Amino acid sequence: MKKISHHKKIKTNHSPFSILHSQFTEHLAKIVLTFSGGITSLAILLIVIFLFKEGLGLFKSPAVEKGYALCVNSSNSIEHLTSFQIKEIFDGEITEWKVENGELRMENEEDNSQLIELFHFEDIFSLYDEEEFGENYELLPEKLGEMIAQNQGIIAYIPEEYLPTENPNVKILPSENISISDFFGGKEWLPTSIPSAQFGVLPLIAGTLLVSIFAILIALPLGLGVAIYLSELASERIRKIMKPTIELLAGIPSVVYGFFGLVVIVPLIQKIFDIPVGETAFAGSLILAIMALPTIITVAEDSMRNTPRSMREASLALAATKWQTVYKVVIPYAASGISTAVVLGIGRAIGETMAVLMVTGNAAVIPHSLFQPVRTIPATIAAELGEAPAGGAHYQSLFLLGCILFIITMIISVTAEVLSKRRVEN
Repeated sequence: MKKISHHKKIKTNHSPFSILHSQFTEHLAKIVLTFSGGITSLAILLIVIFLFKEGLGLFKSPAVEKGYALCVNSSNSIEHLTSFQIKEIFDGEITEWKVENGELRMENEEDNSQLIELFHFEDIFSLYDEEEFGENYELLPEKLGEMIAQNQGIIAYIPEEYLPTENPNVKILPSENISISDFFGGKEWLPTSIPSAQFGVLPLIAGTLLVSIFAILIALPLGLGVAIYLSELASERIRKIMKPTIELLAGIPSVVYGFFGLVVIVPLIQKIFDIPVGETAFAGSLILAIMALPTIITVAEDSMRNTPRSMREASLALAATKWQTVYKVVIPYAASGISTAVVLGIGRAIGETMAVLMVTGNAAVIPHSLFQPVRTIPATIAAELGEAPAGGAHYQSLFLLGCILFIITMIISVTAEVLSKRRVEN
């Protein structure tokens, strides 16, 4: 009788209403999760599209400051100036016209050369009285044309609205857009240079890769060593103390690491290596290595501990040593998790901003050693985005730096995934 009553009780718990309610709940949960996943994927896609749309707009921006143009005397045979040449001319690095086939030659020959005379728009007001420009400055283009016609070696930087287009003795140099070669092949990052800003990204890429690669070379062996110790060698008591402590380090704000590096590591490097300044790529690598360690250790250690106990026991039963078991069984089994740890560590290193900005010297030059100041891509974006006018070339160049950072991270992730799959297959 008791069994029958118990059986009846079970039946009442599975009434048609409860079954229908359960199915509805599961169906609703499925819809909510699908919708959430779709919205998240769409948001990521839109962010990437927006990033590339803003960044690629840089190549539609003029090499000379927007709204301005360069003029020369019509007797000058120059037909084209690169962005770098314009910058060198107005910086006084190029002082003579040495033209061949309409292009400016950079050699030092003295044949057929003429001194370059620089002229800025505001200089015109020191050459004429103000009443000579007319009541509404309607005669200003005419006066500019007269002045350019009188000086054969002149190069004038003037607003487009005052261009002397009707003067036959004035040649307006064609306005060209910033090219891909100017951006990816340029060696100078001077986004506020006038009249031609320089967006050479090579120093920033070199600084980012140098700091990040050496940070990983330091952090990876140390991180894997600690992960192996915690997973295979440490006692449970030691593990319970060290694991939370290491995880706590991951939550420290990057600016705190930056202060630590600035106060402790930078003076130490300067003193040990006897160099003028301690804010170098090496200081940035050390700070990034310290910041990446908690992520690498935590993820790699969790992956190793998930190795089935039976695999360890089987290896030991075949007379393998503890180290052989770790090297030939545990690490290959946890290769996917270790690869994830490496990717996350590299991602932390490449994407870090404040700490790197504080200890690397923030100099946009191509480094030739670890003991030179550098500037990384994330540090550049963080330092300059607030000052860049929205929609301008400087603003777009920073978005394009974000695109480069995204591509670098994606390449690293895909490479790690491919290597991980090959290890598992082998």
